[in-house]
Amino acid sequence: MKSFEEKTVFVTGGAQGIGLCIVKRFCEEGASVFFCDIDPEAGKEAESSLKKDGFNVSFINADVGIISDVNKTISEIKSKTKSLNVLINNAGIGDRKSLLERTVEEWDRIINVNLRAGYLFTSGLLEIMPEYSSIINISSTRALQSEPNTEPYSASKAGLLGLTHSLAISLAPKNIRVNCILPGWIETIEWQKSSKKGIPKHSKEDNLQHPAGRVGIPDDVAYLCLFLADSKKAGFITGQNFVVDGGMTKKMIYV
Repeated sequence: MKSFEEKTVFVTGGAQGIGLCIVKRFCEEGASVFFCDIDPEAGKEAESSLKKDGFNVSFINADVGIISDVNKTISEIKSKTKSLNVLINNAGIGDRKSLLERTVEEWDRIINVNLRAGYLFTSGLLEIMPEYSSIINISSTRALQSEPNTEPYSASKAGLLGLTHSLAISLAPKNIRVNCILPGWIETIEWQKSSKKGIPKHSKEDNLQHPAGRVGIPDDVAYLCLFLADSKKAGFITGQNFVVDGGMTKKMIYV
């Protein structure tokens, strides 16, 4: 029996990149998977491809930064399943813009997609999450370190760390575990929709700047999700943050 047979999973931002890899790996382990995404072309393409492979998947076109879309998605999932075993809050956006240029609307947009949506999906779907369910928030190493002009992205990803341990304590009486993954540089070009798919091109320096000796791939995150979502393997792990960055955040750099 596969690890997630007779289990139901929901992944936000699941049509491309890390999200799509997560969706596929859970499908391969027997799960029925719902996934939402803002890009209808990517979502329909991913759904069609996975169904052709015999997997039970359902795509929902939604902008998780808009409350009405979040509520619509929650209602659709509840109408199709009575039990949700794994929730993965993966959807995220970001940009680079100086403090003098960024509008409050642009700030709110990133916070709403990256942070608020995770809270809303958790609270909205909680009533159909049985005992021993798992919630996984996808943050970023930008929660720990930054590049210039990324304030709302870094703030939202850092907010997921606090949301994770807060939910872990609040949901402990229901035996629902909540954990967080912080990816570093993950190359996703092979996991894009057909019109954007490409071949990874990394220099020797790109790879060797990582102590692990290479740039990350979506499976580095997806397989950790499989582990953390499995109550038999990870039942004593909750409220924790897992950095998946090939060691980059541990490497001291002097200029």
